Amino acid sequence: MPRSEPPTRKRPGRSRGGSGARRAGRPQAAPAAPQREFALPETVTPALPAADAFDALDMPAVLVKTLAEQGVTEPFPIQAATLPNALAGRDILGRGRTGSGKTLAFGLALLARLAGRRAEPKAPLALVLVPTRELAQQVTTALTPYAAAVGLRLATVVGGLSIGRQADALRRGAEVLVATPGRLHDLIQRGDCLLGRVSVTVLDEADQMADMGFLPQVTALLDQVAPDGQRLLFSATLDRNIDRLVRGYLSDPVVHSVDPSAGAVTTMEHHVLHVMDETDKKAVAVRIAARDGRVIMFVDTKRGADRFAKRLLSNGVRAAALHGGRTQPQRTRTLDQFKNGQVTALVATNVAARGIHVDDLDLVVNVDPPTDHKDYLHRGGRTARAGATGSVVTLVLPEQKKEMAQLMSDAGIRPRTTRISSGDPELARLTGAREPSGVAVTVEAPPAERPAPRQRAKAKSPARAKPATGTRPEGRQPRTDAAAGNGAGAGRSGGGRSGARRRPRRPARPAN
Repeated sequence: MPRSEPPTRKRPGRSRGGSGARRAGRPQAAPAAPQREFALPETVTPALPAADAFDALDMPAVLVKTLAEQGVTEPFPIQAATLPNALAGRDILGRGRTGSGKTLAFGLALLARLAGRRAEPKAPLALVLVPTRELAQQVTTALTPYAAAVGLRLATVVGGLSIGRQADALRRGAEVLVATPGRLHDLIQRGDCLLGRVSVTVLDEADQMADMGFLPQVTALLDQVAPDGQRLLFSATLDRNIDRLVRGYLSDPVVHSVDPSAGAVTTMEHHVLHVMDETDKKAVAVRIAARDGRVIMFVDTKRGADRFAKRLLSNGVRAAALHGGRTQPQRTRTLDQFKNGQVTALVATNVAARGIHVDDLDLVVNVDPPTDHKDYLHRGGRTARAGATGSVVTLVLPEQKKEMAQLMSDAGIRPRTTRISSGDPELARLTGAREPSGVAVTVEAPPAERPAPRQRAKAKSPARAKPATGTRPEGRQPRTDAAAGNGAGAGRSGGGRSGARRRPRRPARPAN
């Protein structure tokens, strides 16, 4: 069911060739001071009324059927409000907390509008920009059944995975591209991706992209898409950084806000537990981790995550660490282990604060309190998703009380505060904490990324005997997104000598 192209519109003025374009190679440091919310733009053209059912929307029938097959029967508020306008080609500025249904709010619209079209090699028709690898994969997973229903191809490009394979996917053609800014910038620089035919652009979790310093890259990418295309910007918070994107790239947007920028979720309980010292905090955290049920526990650093996960394993808790120091395959495997119950305590840094969806997760623990109220809200957003209930517990040392009180005030939350120790019955009542078994357990470590089969097959060639200096196996190219960690070596011990014995008079060819 082909959709008509949106009418040509004059876009607000943009600073082409400005600092965003010149400095797109690496994200810039985010400002330290908290950014205040800006005044929402006024909509000149009246918005279409909200839809009370999916079958009332101007979407292909096969999408409505697929929604029913996926168990999605009624639109969430942000979907009901934005889908009629997005399907009509309007620009959208949507604010809603994590778990409010934003992915389908923009995903269904772009899939419906692209249905029946075909992309040329390297030239996607829609772009979804996200800040993290985890969120990119979550968006791809969520949209895959609907894209398949209307015959559209998805491609995902993120740091930490083989850039060569991602380039191959783009060369084969993909109508919808889900990408992190750094890796997409790399592919464009290599000539593997062209954005001139992108007619629908989505910025998901735009506030985090701003906080991570991706604004120069984002604006440089937006300057390359079709100038008269549709823009859909979704964010959990709307501060001054987002104001720059709204005023520079959205034309008469329909504005919809599900939740106040810092508002708490009504189905979520917030507890601040004051502990005596660092030793008592660790004991409390271990008892909580030993509860009957899954829990995500946030800490400040990668090293802290690894150390605490080892402590839990030695105490009998099936735990694993998730942070940016792991390769993407390792991170994906760890998350799968947590979802299927092989791991019950996931120890994470802020890498998991957005873009991670786990069904029926009812507890999040801030072992180390966050330093920013937005980080608190997004850590807590891993629970109480889509109307479910959940609790967020934060362990606070005496010297952290003042900062925590200010953070809660900034977040608009009034938590329940309790002075606690590891042996208090109240701890068990609030969190389900219990004494761990003390019998050490092991969890199979996720494997590191291995070279593709076609790379291993090259080992049969004598040319592998002495690879040229500076060559890299595919999958280890430089990139601006988080590094992937361990990769495969370039050769095998003894391989060159074996080849020389078989063909003593044939010189080795230089490596390409």
